[in-house]
Amino acid sequence: MGMWASLDAMWEMPAEKRIFGAVLLFSWTVYLWETFLAQRQRRIYKTTTHVPPELGQIMDSETFEKSRLYQLDKSTFSFWSGLYSEIEGTLILLFGGIPYLWRLSGRFCGYAGFGSEYEITQSLVFLLLATLFSALTGLPWSLYNTFVIEEKHGFNQQTLGFFMKDAIKKFIVTQCILLPVSSLLLYIIKIGGDYFFIYAWLFTLVVSLVLVTIYADYIAPLFDKFTPLPEGKLKQEIEVMAKSIDFPLTKVYVVEGSKRSSHSNAYFYGFFKNKRIVLFDTLLEEYSVLNKDIQEDSGMEPRSGEEGDNEEIKPKVKNKKQGCKNEEVLAMNSFLCFFLFAVLIGRKELFGAFGFYDSQPTLIGLLIIFQFIFSPYNEVLSFCLTVLSRRFEFQADAFAKKLGKAKDLYSALIKLNKDNLGFPVSDWLFSMWHYSHPPLLERLQNLFCA
Repeated sequence: MGMWASLDAMWEMPAEKRIFGAVLLFSWTVYLWETFLAQRQRRIYKTTTHVPPELGQIMDSETFEKSRLYQLDKSTFSFWSGLYSEIEGTLILLFGGIPYLWRLSGRFCGYAGFGSEYEITQSLVFLLLATLFSALTGLPWSLYNTFVIEEKHGFNQQTLGFFMKDAIKKFIVTQCILLPVSSLLLYIIKIGGDYFFIYAWLFTLVVSLVLVTIYADYIAPLFDKFTPLPEGKLKQEIEVMAKSIDFPLTKVYVVEGSKRSSHSNAYFYGFFKNKRIVLFDTLLEEYSVLNKDIQEDSGMEPRSGEEGDNEEIKPKVKNKKQGCKNEEVLAMNSFLCFFLFAVLIGRKELFGAFGFYDSQPTLIGLLIIFQFIFSPYNEVLSFCLTVLSRRFEFQADAFAKKLGKAKDLYSALIKLNKDNLGFPVSDWLFSMWHYSHPPLLERLQNLFCA
């Protein structure tokens, strides 16, 4: 009886308070769910202290223990940083941080001679202050993660000066992209009439394609050194494989990632007939600065032409299928979100729920609807994309197997897992919810199943 009375009382509350309460409730529900999953996985890290029998042939005890301790430290860091983030977000909502920042932005605009009619200008100031606040509050966590956890486990290669310079540069580049794009988007929404959501969707689609096209040529080189992969056996084999599967490869780059971390990675980008592959130098023995230092210290000559040279080819093959499919899904999602935004933007109670009683700024509407109102939908979409991505990973592994590369992929996956101190044992529920790539053991078993 008491529960039903509480529900009745809740529905008798003003719509603004119901919306605000629902947003907070869902936010903490997601946080508690994520914490529950993280604790399940943490229990795996703490109790699995010996290499499981099925991994005995592919992982030694020393590497297993290193990866276990590394993941434990990351788990602890994730718990405290996640708790801080949730409390910070809650306090911002409870104490009216968003309307306060909007009013502060208005005052700054007023000092510069811009009145309240210059909503887009005020929106840009709001974005600048919001991203500055986010960068400053996130800085201590980023410093601890880099110079304590990553340093402790041998991955960090940055100096404090390099880190700070990188952070400042990243902030400036972000503003140079975010502010012009946001101003144009807001202008399109303002003048677009009844079908503004179509124009806004097309605009964001074009911007995404442009950014994907120019990223490695103009944006990424601001942070890391990109060089074309030199002529040689590896480049030749990548090009031959790309041609054999009709992958429209135009360039292959090596990025000097070893200046910031010894983690290895690779990715491809581009669209239509213009695809490019980027390999981290830490992925390639003969190109890594770290490996060169080791070779010079030990008097070794860099090795080339060995069996492992083509082991990095398959991840590019698998990412081809994953990336295109996810982009298609996200494009449709973007259109749906803008359509729903058009439906909801006129609801004054949405603005009132977050402290905007006298005005309904377009940027604030985007923030409220996309970040808060759509949050349940975003969680479901995220999970579906994770499931889809895992499915594509298995399909890509099967494709590599069909090409006769199962043995090479098997070896490459083990090396990548070892180099990055990935822990091969996962809680099934944590893995299902979070892992866009299947756990190592599942992929290895799948490679050689009938």
